[in-house]
Amino acid sequence: MTRFTLAAVGALLLAAAPVLAQTTAPQAAVSGKVRTSTAPAGSEEWLRQRGESYSAAPDAEQDPAEVAETIRLNAGIAARNAAAERAEAEGAATYERESAQWRAETARLETQRAQYEADLAASNAARAAYERAHAAWEAEVAACERARRVCVTTPPAKY
Repeated sequence: MTRFTLAAVGALLLAAAPVLAQTTAPQAAVSGKVRTSTAPAGSEEWLRQRGESYSAAPDAEQDPAEVAETIRLNAGIAARNAAAERAEAEGAATYERESAQWRAETARLETQRAQYEADLAASNAARAAYERAHAAWEAEVAACERARRVCVTTPPAKY
């Protein structure tokens, strides 16, 4: 009985642990003061209030080495962008050229397939006509043989 009681108490403590862990002390009241800005969005004042500044320093305060490095880096970026645009244009032109070739080849193959199917249908029709003519000729020969007369008829021409 003692073991059961200890096991039950342990299970209750384990079940209650998450609930006890979730209780927190009351927090301080949040200030109801909301900062509002009368400066238009994107203006220097608006950016300054947010701790941001995107304006360049006056020319007198610029470091010539830093300006030269910035110009060099920007030129490199512009060159890479131009190369990427050329590569993209070449890729698009290649895609269009190969796509046109594929469409032409597909059209040619479709025409060949249609011609093959037409030739097959004509061949099947000629074969069926031959088989009907041959069956009629065999029936005529069989009728002659049953009548015990000689019938000289030529078999139908092969298809």
